[in-house]
Amino acid sequence: MTKPTVEEKYFSKNYDENIAYLEKRLGLDQTFDVGVRELVILDKKIGIYYVTGLTDNLYIIEIMKELMELGARNRKTTEVFATIKNHLTHVQVEETNSVNQAITQMLSGLIFIIVEGYDEAFIIDVRSYPGRGPEEPDTERVVRGARDGFTENIIINTALVRRRIRDERLRNEITKVGVRSKTDICISYIDGIADPDLVNILKKELGAIEIDGITMSDKVIEEYIVRQGYDPFPLVRYTERPDVAATHLLEGHVLIMVDTSPSVIITPTTFFHHIQHAEEYRQAPAVGTFLRWTRTLGIFASLFIIPFWLLLVINPALLPPILDFIGPEETNNIPILLQILFAEFGIELLRMAAVHTPSPLATALGLVAALLIGEMAIEVGYFTAEVILYVALGAIGMFATPSHELGVALRIVRILLVLAVGFFKVPGFVIGTLLLILCLTAIKPLNKPYFWPFIPFDPPALWQLVIRANVPSMRWRPSIVSPQDPIKQDVKKE
Repeated sequence: MTKPTVEEKYFSKNYDENIAYLEKRLGLDQTFDVGVRELVILDKKIGIYYVTGLTDNLYIIEIMKELMELGARNRKTTEVFATIKNHLTHVQVEETNSVNQAITQMLSGLIFIIVEGYDEAFIIDVRSYPGRGPEEPDTERVVRGARDGFTENIIINTALVRRRIRDERLRNEITKVGVRSKTDICISYIDGIADPDLVNILKKELGAIEIDGITMSDKVIEEYIVRQGYDPFPLVRYTERPDVAATHLLEGHVLIMVDTSPSVIITPTTFFHHIQHAEEYRQAPAVGTFLRWTRTLGIFASLFIIPFWLLLVINPALLPPILDFIGPEETNNIPILLQILFAEFGIELLRMAAVHTPSPLATALGLVAALLIGEMAIEVGYFTAEVILYVALGAIGMFATPSHELGVALRIVRILLVLAVGFFKVPGFVIGTLLLILCLTAIKPLNKPYFWPFIPFDPPALWQLVIRANVPSMRWRPSIVSPQDPIKQDVKKE
């Protein structure tokens, strides 16, 4: 990749030289959204540089009012720079002599002010990014619980987490990634709980990213830090709920927040992190356990129900007499294997169409889907009724998966299992299932076993996975994150 050839530049005490360089560098005569406001304060020229749309104009106006009043007093002083700094009505004011840093900060929504006769500039945080409010995410809704969610504004996202964890050891370290985009990325963790080696690995991976920009935000970051390749299984967990993110922080996980993305990356995670949902902890332990079992059984049943049914259809001898009703009573010219593949393709196409269909047309799309893929397809003879039934059951189980990424990955695996059964029958089903388990156990994102707590076997963690334990009994943090402080709370027995 060819980097922009911009050498390090420092401010000069010559004000006109600074103005000329900035005008050329920023293209002030070409771009409309980058501007400068020049004033004369205490007999010194000052220039205020800003980006329209990324700043809060009220803050800038308030600063300008204070500076104008300072200039109107005709106060004589030799410490002009210090005097101006004392009258910048804002809580966050920095100084820099680097032109590159000042421009980068300005393009991030801050402003910088240069003063005649001085080789330093003030940087003031007055950013106000356009965006929506913290609404509840559509993909992680709960019956009871908080209704706020992450937004595309990284400042709001860190504040939503900070509101839930008022610990001075919560660290939000920010960096910029992208040679041209310079996107803000925040690494969040609790010092004293999170594994420092993991934090250092993430910092190193982020620092090694060399790319023009990460306009696709968090997904690009994921591919760099875990090197996923063509593995369909999600190696990090995404969440748009601040309460879920805060819970993982307290367990010892590390969060990665990317500006312009409403999703937060949680690391490290295992396969079983992706099948848990916040709703389980918003209900009583017994109800939460029931919800977890139902969801988990539905997910695994939807993965194997179609390949197993196809196997029984191909080999009716495997059926006991009590289950001899399984299988289509009538056959048509299209083989069962092709019917399943066509139906899977149709369901996936409908899912994609639903994503891109405006809300007022969603009902019409549902009616078309029910008529075309359901009743009419059976009457014409393209599909048998059982094929539609089992494909629909498989789709319901995948849609019940809390993680969209895991749902798509399992859908791909299901199609591969169907092909294995269609071509190799019983050996295809057995070998395909075995290869799936071996692949899951071989995955180690960020050097953490993906199939934990089964491999390596961790009985206490496995028990908490099977049973939604009540919170007062949960003493230990999960060992998968290698927490510095493994004890979450002292359990007192009465």
